[in-house]
Amino acid sequence: MEERLKKQLEFILEADKSKFIGRQTYLSDGIRKENDAEHSWHLALMTALLSEYAKEKIDVQKTMLMVLIHDIVEIDAGDTYAYDEKGKLSQREREVKAADRIFNLLPKDQAKSMRDLWEEFETCETPEAKFARCMDNLQPILLNDKTGGKSWRERQIKRSQVEERQKRTKMGSDTLMEVVTQIIEKNVENGNLKDE
Repeated sequence: MEERLKKQLEFILEADKSKFIGRQTYLSDGIRKENDAEHSWHLALMTALLSEYAKEKIDVQKTMLMVLIHDIVEIDAGDTYAYDEKGKLSQREREVKAADRIFNLLPKDQAKSMRDLWEEFETCETPEAKFARCMDNLQPILLNDKTGGKSWRERQIKRSQVEERQKRTKMGSDTLMEVVTQIIEKNVENGNLKDE
């Protein structure tokens, strides 16, 4: 087998491990929590369908690839819960180390392009990265709303925590930020989010 193809297949099999990385958000039925692969697939679908609401024109295909790989580093680094302030302190260090290993399984040109795309998501400066972050923030809030705030209630999450996390949503879309604001208000009223 050609070396390039061998490396690509090795990366593809490594990426399969994202199916085993559990997240803290319940699926829409509220029975079990999603994994990274399910989360990333959902973001790619959302990007394709909701791109018309992006604040700036985006390259949809590039943004879809960005959301598909944005959490691949969690294969090594593990998932850091959105509201885990202690875990966030070491998150960047853990994820960079993971990116160094995982992306370098690919041939050099693809390793560089994938790693650059992952860094673009992390820095959140381009229109694509802003919209990708918008999707990454919107998806869990949609699922939390659908489950009656199940994971928020379990962890006693406060309105201010959700609002702080959603600041990046506004960077990507004013329209989708309005949806987020409505969901937050509804869940505060229903007692699913603590209001300080």
